[in-house]
Amino acid sequence: MTDTFATKATYGQVFAVTQFRAVFAGRLLGVMSDTLRSVALAVLVFSETDSPLLAAMAFTIGFLPQAAGGLFLAAMADRFSPRTLITTGYALQCAVGLLLAFGHLPVAVSLVLVAAVACLTPVTTGTAGRVLAEVLTGDTYVLGRSLSYLVAVAAQMVGMAAGGVLVAWLGVDRTMLVTAGAHLLALVISRLFLSRTTVVRAGGSIVRRTLRGNAALVAAPGVAKLIMVQCLPAAYLAAAGSLLIPYSAQRAFSPTETSILLAATSVGMLIGDVVVGRAFAPATRERLVLPLLLVMGTPPIALVLDLPYPAVAAAYVITGVGSAYLLGLQRRFLEAVPSDLQGQGFALLNTTTMTIQGIGPLIFGVFAEFLPVGVAIAMTGVSSVITTLLLRNAIRQRTSG
Repeated sequence: MTDTFATKATYGQVFAVTQFRAVFAGRLLGVMSDTLRSVALAVLVFSETDSPLLAAMAFTIGFLPQAAGGLFLAAMADRFSPRTLITTGYALQCAVGLLLAFGHLPVAVSLVLVAAVACLTPVTTGTAGRVLAEVLTGDTYVLGRSLSYLVAVAAQMVGMAAGGVLVAWLGVDRTMLVTAGAHLLALVISRLFLSRTTVVRAGGSIVRRTLRGNAALVAAPGVAKLIMVQCLPAAYLAAAGSLLIPYSAQRAFSPTETSILLAATSVGMLIGDVVVGRAFAPATRERLVLPLLLVMGTPPIALVLDLPYPAVAAAYVITGVGSAYLLGLQRRFLEAVPSDLQGQGFALLNTTTMTIQGIGPLIFGVFAEFLPVGVAIAMTGVSSVITTLLLRNAIRQRTSG
C-alpha cells in the first residue's frame, strides 16, 4: 500500500475542498430527485397493472439504458470541462422533470423519457469521479469516494422514505415538479462552484475513443475483476429493493411501513459507511471486504419466511450495512485504472453497475410473477452469497495489502 493511502485521513479534510463540496451537494440533490421519480413511476405502474415485474421495471428504468451511454459516449468524461458536462446533465434531468410534471404523458412515454436521459448518466458520474481523483489525494480520496457514495445512499434514503408519501399527497405530476426543482438547484451549485476548465483531451470521434478506451480498461490488469466485485452484489441489492412495493402489498403493510422499508437499506448503508470509514484504518477496510459482502447477502434469505414487520426492516438495514465493503476497493480501483482514462474508468464502472442493477430486478421480478415475493427476495440473498463465495479468491487477491 502506498504511503499516501496508508495514512488515515479525516472527513474534515475532505470537506475542506470546495470542488468536493460542490460535487457532494449536486449528487445529493440529483440522486434524491432521481429516487423520487423512480418511486413515483413504480407506484403508478403497479397501481395500473398490478404486476410486480412491471413495477420492478419502472423502478429501475433509469439503470439499464445507461449501458448505451457507457459503451458509446463515456470518452466525453475525459474530453470536456467537468463543469460543462455536469451542469448539462442536471439541465437535461430538470427538463425531463418538467415534461413529466406538465406534459400529462402516457406511462410508456414517461418511461421512454427517463430511459433516454439516463443514457448520459455515465458521462456525468464519470466526470464527477474524475473531479474527485484530481482534487483529492491519498486516503482523502478513499473517504471522498466513500462520501460521494454515502451521499447517494442518504439521498436514496430520503427519496425512498418520502416517495410514497409525496405521491399520495401531491400526486405523480407534482412529485415530478419537485424532482425538476432539485435538479435545477444542483445545476446552479455546480455552475457556481466547479472550476472553469477547458477541453482537456484531444479531439476525434467520441464513439471511437469510447470503444478504444473501454477496450484498454478491460485489458488493464485488475480493472475488470474489480468492476465485477463492485457491481454484481449491487445487482442483488437492487433486486431486493425493487420488489419491496409488491412485497409490502402482499403482506398488507401500510404506506408508512412501506416507506420505512424502502429507506431501510439506505439507513444501513449510512451506518456501515460511517462506522467502517471512521473506525478502521485503510488496510483493515480492505481486509473486511469479504466479511462485509457476506453480511450484505445473508439477511434477505430470511424473507423466505413470513417474518414480523420489525424483522423485515432489520434484515434490510443489516443488508445495507454490508455495502461498506466498497470502501476496501476504492484504492485498488484508482490504482488499476490508467491515469489518462480516469473519467472513462469511473464511467465504465458506473455503467456496468447500473446495467446489472437494471437486469437484476427484471430477472427476480420474473420469479416474483410465479412465486411468493418473499421467496423471490430470498433468492437475491442466496445468489449474492453464492457469487461472493465464487469470487472470494479474486476478492482476497485484490484486497490484500
